[in-house]
Amino acid sequence: MYFFFPFGKKKQELKDTAVATTINTNQSKMDDEYWANRKGELGEYKIDIQLDQFPKNYKHISDLMIQNTYSSTGYSQIDHMMITPYGIFVIETKNYQGTIYGGKNRKTWLVNGKFKMMSPLVQNYGHIQAIKNSIDLKYHEFFISMVSFTKRCTFKIDEELRKIQSNELVVYDIELTEFINRKVAINKLVHKKPILSDQDIESIYNTLLDANISDSEIRKQHVENIKNKKYESAKKSEDNKCFVCQKPVSDKVKTFCLSNKKFSGNIYCFEHQKNI
Repeated sequence: MYFFFPFGKKKQELKDTAVATTINTNQSKMDDEYWANRKGELGEYKIDIQLDQFPKNYKHISDLMIQNTYSSTGYSQIDHMMITPYGIFVIETKNYQGTIYGGKNRKTWLVNGKFKMMSPLVQNYGHIQAIKNSIDLKYHEFFISMVSFTKRCTFKIDEELRKIQSNELVVYDIELTEFINRKVAINKLVHKKPILSDQDIESIYNTLLDANISDSEIRKQHVENIKNKKYESAKKSEDNKCFVCQKPVSDKVKTFCLSNKKFSGNIYCFEHQKNI
């Protein structure tokens, strides 16, 4: 007795299964991105609520986007600003989970010891420079850079970045109000009189609102450009891995391996180069 296997039907079933798997995978990625965005929105909302509780003569700006010729996208998008009589606080918010490793002079920080991110202090420095280019020179010395992480993080960072005397501070989102109030109190003791009058605060506030880019298409393109840059960076990092152990290697090691016929177009870390 002979059995005839329906090859055409089976092939179609496999194809349908592959398509369904791809759809489910893409849907899962979309769901992850959706919830990540939602968490980010809720985090921003929590900070908005905190910053809206300050005195009326303090001016709070959220999601400010201004031109920045030194940025790769041509713009800087500032999460929050608080303009007070005793300092201009520029706040960068981060929605990470895990242990944050970083330092004041380190250009790259780590999440959980392996995922790299650009130093948020360097990022915020760029934002502050863009703001300075938009306002009067006489206000340039009064900036305080703050980076706010959710309480789902644990800090392993330079102690200086947690000390209120510093003009670069890293805080948890739930203590943002406390740190701003403490910094204002410190500056009150130093300066005796307000360093920014109500008129100064209004002037800075209105100048930045006038500079704010509200065009939805420009904002959308800015976000897309950042995503593309992150993707290219991740892809580059992915390509710079040892063929054997998947350990990341430098561009110099990659170039050396690819130019050496012995490695047959593969990349190897120093340890595995010796075994080829």
